[in-house]
Amino acid sequence: MIEGNSTFIHVGQIHVDVAPAAISTVLGSCVAVCLYDKRLGIGGMNHYLLPFWNGNSLQSPKFGNIAIPKLIESMLEHGASIKNIEAKIFGGASMNITSSCNMMIGEKNILVARETLKEYKIRIVAEDVGRENGRKIQFNLQNSKVLLKYTVKAKA
Repeated sequence: MIEGNSTFIHVGQIHVDVAPAAISTVLGSCVAVCLYDKRLGIGGMNHYLLPFWNGNSLQSPKFGNIAIPKLIESMLEHGASIKNIEAKIFGGASMNITSSCNMMIGEKNILVARETLKEYKIRIVAEDVGRENGRKIQFNLQNSKVLLKYTVKAKA
């Protein structure tokens, strides 16, 4: 049982909190990046739907290339240090949703997470990505552990 707050985030949301707390979400082809400052017990999670903002309408954290830098910025505003931040990434399942260039959305979402974290020099310490099942995750900021359960894929 998690002591403290437990916050559920939806697509396009970002949440940063301090231990004891937990952040959870449910993912299909979407990706969640979990960041944790191991020294201060500060953690955050985003949940994005698509890899890239196309420049139309407002910038939104529904897009990985917007959501990940915003999550990092929010972590830093809460006092985290880039050198102490570790990352875990989840999601990116193959849910039969393809983009116009035929690469699966889930795969592109995973790639954006890996590349963006590499740019910021944030080490990925764990990941559970790809495959065909969705995931329910709960990120415990007390110990930086993620509880993961696979969702059952619906039959056509």
